[in-house]
Amino acid sequence: MHSPVTKQIAIAPLSCRLLAPMPNVITRLVHQKRDRSRVNVYIDGEFAFSLPDVEAARLHIGQELSHEELAQLQDLSRESLAFEQCLRLLARRPRSSAEIETYLRGKGYGPHLRERIINRLHSSNYLDDRAFAAWWVENRVQFRPRSRKALRYELRQKGVSADIIDEILADVDDFAQAIAAGRSRALRWRSASQAEFRQKMLGFLQRRGFSHDIADRATSSLWREENAEN
Repeated sequence: MHSPVTKQIAIAPLSCRLLAPMPNVITRLVHQKRDRSRVNVYIDGEFAFSLPDVEAARLHIGQELSHEELAQLQDLSRESLAFEQCLRLLARRPRSSAEIETYLRGKGYGPHLRERIINRLHSSNYLDDRAFAAWWVENRVQFRPRSRKALRYELRQKGVSADIIDEILADVDDFAQAIAAGRSRALRWRSASQAEFRQKMLGFLQRRGFSHDIADRATSSLWREENAEN
């Protein structure tokens, strides 16, 4: 007689078994001390990220998050931080889109997030290259007059498009700007001889980007202006 065949059932070792992913449980939600508009979120007892309080209001202690939900919240945290950093930067003075792009890149944000932030700033009217260019030129005209050539160079350095630059600079009068730029220096050099006055004023105006012709005409006008007052 044949001996009975004994069936053996192989049991995989514990290390090879598939384990269900552990849940990510929200264990604490606390407003930041320095920024009461943001809430620190703790997962499984450890700080994970912060969110704007409006977004954090949707969460509650004991809530379990899937890995996908956790990744989405981390992305939201990063985007909201980047957006708030840009708002603080823009509160100091207007900026061009290219300046914001450079700022975000310097902070280490990737290209997709940079694009989302810039689009969001545009749609919220925080970014407007035409308004920025107009502000820049108005500020220069009022406080540090210079030539159209110099203004064009500055705006190009700020990443403003050529079309916008042409539009904004269309009404800038180089001769009027040269006169405005030279008036403060004319007061300083009022006791100089005509030759010395001319040499200093020509050099000053040309360093401000004015052509020799404009600088020459403005220098003669300023000399007559100063001497008429005397």
